[in-house]
Amino acid sequence: MNTEQTIIRISVRSLVEFILRSGDIDNRTAGTDKDAMMLGSRIHRKIQRQMGADYHAEVSLKYEIPCKGFILRLEGRADGIIELPEGVVIDEIKGVFKELDGMQEPVDVHLAQAKCYAYVYASQKKLQEIGVQMTYCNMETEAVRRFQSVYSYEELDAWFWGIVGQYEKWARYQVQWKKKRDASIKDVRFPFAYRDGQKKLAASVYHTILKKKKLFIQAPTGVGKTMATLFPAVKAVGEGLGDKIFYLTAKTITRTVAWQAFDTLKEQALRMKVIVLTAKEKICFCEEMNCNPDACPYAKGHFDRVNDAVYELLTTSDEMNREVLEEQARKWRVCPYEMSLDVSAWVDAVICDYNYVFDPNAHLRRFFGEGVKGEYLFLIDEAHNLVERGREMYSAQIYKEDFLKIKRLVKEEDLRLAARLEDCNKQLLVLKRECEGYQVLNSVSHIYLKLLNLMVELERFLEECKKEDIRKEVLEFYFTVRMFLYIHDKLDENYMIYSELLADGRFKLRLFCVNPAVNLQEYLDKGNSAVFFSATLLPIYYYKRLLSTEKEDYAIYAESPFDADKRLLLLGNDVSTRYTRRGEKMYRRYAKYLAETVKAKTGNYIAFFPSYRFMEEVYEEFAAAEEGLPEEQRIEYVMQSPYMSEESREIFLENFEEVREHSFIGFCVMGGIFSEGIDLTEDKLIGAVIVGTGLPQVCRERELLKQYFDAHGLPGFDYAYLYPGMNKVLQSAGRVIRTDEDRGIILLLDDRFTRKEYRRVFPREWKKIGICHVENVAKQIEGFWREEHEIT
Repeated sequence: MNTEQTIIRISVRSLVEFILRSGDIDNRTAGTDKDAMMLGSRIHRKIQRQMGADYHAEVSLKYEIPCKGFILRLEGRADGIIELPEGVVIDEIKGVFKELDGMQEPVDVHLAQAKCYAYVYASQKKLQEIGVQMTYCNMETEAVRRFQSVYSYEELDAWFWGIVGQYEKWARYQVQWKKKRDASIKDVRFPFAYRDGQKKLAASVYHTILKKKKLFIQAPTGVGKTMATLFPAVKAVGEGLGDKIFYLTAKTITRTVAWQAFDTLKEQALRMKVIVLTAKEKICFCEEMNCNPDACPYAKGHFDRVNDAVYELLTTSDEMNREVLEEQARKWRVCPYEMSLDVSAWVDAVICDYNYVFDPNAHLRRFFGEGVKGEYLFLIDEAHNLVERGREMYSAQIYKEDFLKIKRLVKEEDLRLAARLEDCNKQLLVLKRECEGYQVLNSVSHIYLKLLNLMVELERFLEECKKEDIRKEVLEFYFTVRMFLYIHDKLDENYMIYSELLADGRFKLRLFCVNPAVNLQEYLDKGNSAVFFSATLLPIYYYKRLLSTEKEDYAIYAESPFDADKRLLLLGNDVSTRYTRRGEKMYRRYAKYLAETVKAKTGNYIAFFPSYRFMEEVYEEFAAAEEGLPEEQRIEYVMQSPYMSEESREIFLENFEEVREHSFIGFCVMGGIFSEGIDLTEDKLIGAVIVGTGLPQVCRERELLKQYFDAHGLPGFDYAYLYPGMNKVLQSAGRVIRTDEDRGIILLLDDRFTRKEYRRVFPREWKKIGICHVENVAKQIEGFWREEHEIT
């Protein structure tokens, strides 16, 4: 019999923030504590080094509280413990942007954190009294203000058990729920007959979680990668190898697929609470998203009620879908977005966008904040998207013109702030005069120091400003500056710094994250294991280098379960999208290719183009040719437009649901909204025409990427252009064969596809490729469909 008691762990900071929160949501306060935390570790270390020999820095503390049926383990790290002849003092350091003269007393939640450490230390060392020191340090001036107090053990004892007593019911809920959940997982079986390679894939995922490693999976469409990754992760949770699954995606459609996979497992009586995090702007109850108690009734008193709302939901329902969350939020008059984030702390699986885990501005602090770790299992779907998303999340930029704009806005309101803005503007002006087009820089630490000075004044202004229109613009600018400072603290060999004069006359200074792997690893290290998977994770070594820092990561290539004979793959070598060969004659040739292809077999097709401009040129030639034909010979066609609304996208896709007498072709852009994440099965789509190699347009950052990787002994052109371009090609081609019943053609139209450097990136299942030209493409397609008809 297992006599070991369940241990529920919680950090001191999380405990006091959770139990003691109260009042309103108010976006009019800039959030000094959170912002300073992003930048404040340097200040912490500096203060700690200045203290004497009696000062012990970063002391880990643990305290176990026996409860009925479990042990509550409180964990934390005191910034400092000072051992003096006259007694012991707990030091808690907080970096702030505000002026210290205006502080009359420590912030309640900060003091509560220090008092917890004081109680734990006093209890363990049998002290009758203990001192608490709150050390506040201004981030700009490094001025320090301290608040000191002394507490008796009895005083702290009564206060501490009051806090712990409020949390005990939450801990008990966790213990009781996990027993039910784990018991239900034991009986769950894989819900389908395994497809070829799917069992091996699921076993690889389980083995990776068991070994606490990372796995990269190249899994062609049809392998069933969602269930093959989710099922072993669920089983691993039931066996204590993880406690919470984060299923991360870049697109709404894949979040829906993951939710449906959980629902399928729940048909076997699986009891797991699952939540899909919905963006704030989509779930907000108000017409205008203005998160303060004057504008939103759900923001007023939110923190007074939200804990009760969450506890009731958790203890009365296993279902956490959007409708349930919204109903509960309305009932308790709390913000549905903030409540859903709180609910996520107590559920077993979170389905969400990448940014909730990796983005320094948007990540869930309760899981991924400083010093926070957990038994997390990361399942990262469509992982090919994470390279560019990662680069953007960990890059930052400022524009000289923004400093002048905000200066003009506030100069009548606040001379001190205007002066600091002018200081920054002058520094940027010096860089601008040195810049001819663009300039790669070694350091911008002088700008960093000026921005630190500016942050103090911005913070003060935002607290004092009563004019909402001005305040709104200054707050947006404040967040931009804060991000720049945060990223500057992360600068290492994975970054390039450059300035650029833009075509519109603006001057930009950018901290460009070239390789996001180190930054991503910081968050992945907070969990147990990670699985990256995609239908287009080729070449895998490219993604391993840019998404992970570890050499011993596993990788697996799942074989396609589909019959290769049900797909015709043709390569047209008499056309090219290279700039030197573009022109009316080439556009007309591409248009003829499309016409010949769709007339060879009546059905629905999509042609994917490298850019809107190229697509429009071919579209015009195609439309002109169709105009001259009799009605009965014409093809129906429609073109994707930029910035389509959700309704427009749905209308576009409805074209593929219609039954027609003639062929239909959609003109789309590679890498756009229709090139991945859509399922047009069976006869809804029978052909994809890929126009060009998908290479990104030559631009400043692509050239910097090429330069960076060349300098590091890697193929710069491939990393900057070829691999990202071919990923778009593979994604577009993957729209055709989605199920065992599907048959179709893939036409690659660019002579560069014949070159070995491109063919090296082709998936293994593309072994059988035919060569065609515009005069014989229709004949080859007709022959394929004739053979298919004879077979069936």
